[in-house]
Amino acid sequence: MTFCLLVVAKAPVPGFAKTRLCPPATPAQAADIAAAALLDTLDAVAATPGAVPVVAATGDFRRAARGAELVHALWPLTVVEQRGETFGERLANAHQDASPDGLPVLQIGMDTPQVTPDLLAEAAAALGEHGTVLGPAEDGGWWALGLTDAADAKVLTGVPMSRPDTGQRTRIALSEAGLAPTDLRSLSDVDTMTDARRVARLTGGRFAEAVVAVAP
Repeated sequence: MTFCLLVVAKAPVPGFAKTRLCPPATPAQAADIAAAALLDTLDAVAATPGAVPVVAATGDFRRAARGAELVHALWPLTVVEQRGETFGERLANAHQDASPDGLPVLQIGMDTPQVTPDLLAEAAAALGEHGTVLGPAEDGGWWALGLTDAADAKVLTGVPMSRPDTGQRTRIALSEAGLAPTDLRSLSDVDTMTDARRVARLTGGRFAEAVVAVAP
């Protein structure tokens, strides 16, 4: 199945990225961890069969940690600017902007560097079979949302984000819109250093190296 694999990303600028990792990380180290997570995520996305990668970006990546590496990684991809007042609005608009040709959209973020091409292909297969998928996060949010029709992402505009009940509220909003989301496997977001250590043990790559540099 051909589908849009949408990555929602924020430029990991020191002092503005992953601040909950501080301490023990410094602002520069926290931004480096965020940059490493995004780079590992983009590698997995690029290797996913059938995926048309799109990045919905915000911030100045030239000022970001690993800025040159990130600009190089983003250069061959389709990059759209995030737009909207609230995060829910930006997510809904990103779905629309990423799929002007009507492809199904599987959206992820940059907080789950443990994703693999196999896991993303599995999620896409579930999207093709069920029409709507939701990947729950262990903190009560969600790490992935797949929609057959990108216009259905408008339900996100009424969902409070970054809360312990965001996943539940998203599921309710989808159901009220006549959609029946099928669960993907649960993953841990990287919000705290405890999360980062746990995820680093599950994956290699740049992210694990960046975490070990702060917290062996």
